[in-house]
Amino acid sequence: MKKIDVGVLGATGMVGQQFVARLEHHPWFHVSWLAASERSEGKRYDEASAWRLATPMPDAVRALSVDACIPGRGPKVVFSALDAGVAGEVEEAFARAGHIVLSNARNHRMDPLIPLLVPEVNSDHLAVLAEQRRAKGWSGAIVTNPNCSTVVLVMALAPLQRFGLKTAVVTTMQAASGAGYPGVPSYDILGNLVPFIGGEEEKIETETLKILGSDAGRTPHALVISSHANRVPVIDGHTMTVSVQVEAKAALGDVREAFRTFAGRPQELKLPTAPIPAILLRDEPNRPQPRLDADLGGGMAVSVGRLRPCPVLSFRFVALGHNTVRGAAGASILNAELMQAELQCLS
Repeated sequence: MKKIDVGVLGATGMVGQQFVARLEHHPWFHVSWLAASERSEGKRYDEASAWRLATPMPDAVRALSVDACIPGRGPKVVFSALDAGVAGEVEEAFARAGHIVLSNARNHRMDPLIPLLVPEVNSDHLAVLAEQRRAKGWSGAIVTNPNCSTVVLVMALAPLQRFGLKTAVVTTMQAASGAGYPGVPSYDILGNLVPFIGGEEEKIETETLKILGSDAGRTPHALVISSHANRVPVIDGHTMTVSVQVEAKAALGDVREAFRTFAGRPQELKLPTAPIPAILLRDEPNRPQPRLDADLGGGMAVSVGRLRPCPVLSFRFVALGHNTVRGAAGASILNAELMQAELQCLS
């Protein structure tokens, strides 16, 4: 197939760089347009972007001229890595102008007409796009991916839906890269743990219910979640401990099998960046660990370990996912792949 031209909004930031890097060899998409703030406008990308990833900046984008975030200038499909402070208005303007916006920002996640998508879990929520366009008068569309912790929790809870989800208690240990660059001051995070991340607990508790809900998320799931968010001195990879109460009487072997066999539409369709398997169930007593497991499945897989009975609820386990890949750029790219495969709406 001929590659689809795509653009990146907020291309010079950390998440924008992840988009550029992960799209370098993508079989379906070609980065043809990069946009950022006014101070970067007109500069070559290698001059405007202080590259901070371990992989080199792709040669194909080095000489691209960075544009302003003005609707109509870029291709039909744009990935948004914009900061939440500006993302709301800019993304809406692009959707009005006919662009398909794959957003990583929080601004539109809880809008009942905008899908909050985890492709393995709620691919059917894309059905709301036709209503979105009618109601908002957009010729384009906006699709969002969740908060970087929410996506890990949702992936870990999804296999347990067959047993009926009632309550969950989750405690996150979130990597420093989740705070963006330059992130948390070194004096605050080195050799320390910060037991507060503004707005994070609320996002986990509300976004999860929309994703697992019905009617494209407009009827939230009845699951009750209590979350605790902590920042830890880890570079990449959000780890969380989860205790969950299920309605059905389930044996531990049944739960293990649910994790081992879990798959969704991306795996069925064999989408280019879909991890196979989607969930890696670890048997070792000391896994998953961010240093060892965050990059598994190209950073798109979620690792689950230490699965065992819970003396208070039903079961408990540890879950881990790469926060800037599965929790950010990689999630948006997988959303775009699903949209093209199911709706052919990007070309």
